[in-house]
This record gives sequence, C-alpha cells and structure tokens, in this order.
Amino acid sequence: MPPVKAYRNLDFLDGTHARTLRILAEYIEPESRLEREGIEDVVVFFGSARAPSLDEANKALAEAHRHAPPSKEIERLENQCLLARYYQDACELSRLLTLWARRDGQESFVLCSGGGPGIMEATNRGALEAGGRSIGLNISLPFEQEPNPYITEELNFEFHYFFMRKLWFVHLACAVVVFPGGFGTLDEFAEVLTLVQTGRAKPMPIVLYGSAFWDDVLDMEALARWGTISTADLELFHRADSPEEAFAYLQGELGGDEA
Repeated sequence: MPPVKAYRNLDFLDGTHARTLRILAEYIEPESRLEREGIEDVVVFFGSARAPSLDEANKALAEAHRHAPPSKEIERLENQCLLARYYQDACELSRLLTLWARRDGQESFVLCSGGGPGIMEATNRGALEAGGRSIGLNISLPFEQEPNPYITEELNFEFHYFFMRKLWFVHLACAVVVFPGGFGTLDEFAEVLTLVQTGRAKPMPIVLYGSAFWDDVLDMEALARWGTISTADLELFHRADSPEEAFAYLQGELGGDEA
C-alpha cells in the first residue's frame, strides 16, 4: 500500500505540527470564496446570541406565568422580552440596509453576522426578507453556536480559530453596528475600536445601538476621565436607539442617495 501524501494525511492535518496550515486555510478559503461571490464590502452586526425573537420571549414568559416559577425566573424572562426588542430592531435595520444596498440593481455591500442565533440570526433574517444575500461567520463552540437558517448558503463559513474569524469581520467591513450582548460582543466592540483608534483598520462608522442597555453596562466617559483614552476617542462611535436613526446615520456616513 503506497504511503499517504502529506496533504491527505488527516492525522497530520489535525495535529499540532499542521496548525499553521489550518490557520492559513481559514484565511485562504474564505478569501477565495468571497472573491468568487464578488463580496468587497460588508456591514457587520455584533450582538447577543441569547436575544430571542419577540414571539419566543412572549411565549416563554406566558408559559412561566402559568406555572408560577420563582420571581427571579420571571424577572429573567421579562428581561428577555426587553432583549427581544433588539432582535426586532436588528432585523429591521438589516432589512433597511439591504434594500438600500440594492437600490440601483447592484449590491454595494452585504450584511454580515456571526452566523449563530439571537442578534446574528436577526441580521441574516432581515437581509433575506429584503431579498438580499448575507454572510455568516460561524465559530465551532460547545453551545449556542449553530448556523442560523437565514444565511446565504454560499456565504456560510465555519471557523475554528477565533482570531481568524475576527480578521474576516474587520477585513471587509465598511461599517459596524454593535447591539446589546455579552462577553463576545464586548470583545468585538473593543477590538474594532482599538483597530480603528490605532490606525490598523480603516476608519469606519461604528454604531453602538441601545442606550438603555449600554448605559447600564458601560461608562465609556469614565475611560476618558481616567485618562486611559482621549476625549476624542469617544467620537469613534455613534449611539442610536431606533433602526431609522441608525439607518439615517449609516446612509450619511457610507454615502449615496437616500433609499
């Protein structure tokens, strides 16, 4: 039996010594596919994987009231209903942006999400409802991260390395919208700000969506007061509280006629 060629040796490719090859594959394969699909610019949405749709949140809360669980569980489900508002807003903003991107029969950009549930699902769903394509940059995790059904099939990616996935979020981004989320969303928001602040990524509009949530979670002005960022760095992002407000801002920043 002839020896197995190195590039067909799965034991080798899955091993420690081939890590560099796997990292390169997560750069070259997406690059090839995106080029084949004609993708040059993307608007990226970040946000919680745990944000349910409004229907899901209302059903869960109604079911809980029927069974009278502990008050803390009711409070959690009521907060899920508040979070569900951002699912609806992400879907609507994605829809508006997709329609605008396709207004002249072309496709000036496509929407891009992390490919999973919650805000990610809403992003891809809104694009699909507007008749457009959208990207899902999935990551292999033990929980929460399964591809949502609204991603364009040819633009559905699965990453092993977080840093390669992050590279693709920023590499083609012409704008970023950050919805309420957890550790992952905070990480992505801070990384994009750092890359733009330091000139390692091109300047782009960054929308921090949902003042009620973010004012409760972050005190960005405190960073300036303590001198860990400059006051001018607070201008790196723009706040918005409705799909229409965010859409109008992004229209103005990205250029072109109104939809």
